[in-house]
Amino acid sequence: GWYGMNFVYMPELKWKYGYVAVIIASICISVGGILWFRKKKWL
Repeated sequence: GWYGMNFVYMPELKWKYGYVAVIIASICISVGGILWFRKKKWL
């Protein structure tokens, strides 16, 4: 889940927008997967 990610202890993720970047990346991966599966007619 979102709150299980230890951003404080990951130096590369101490970036100000780290949390927002993870949310946007997750949405993009999810939408990309849905589009891919629809293209392959698996959905």
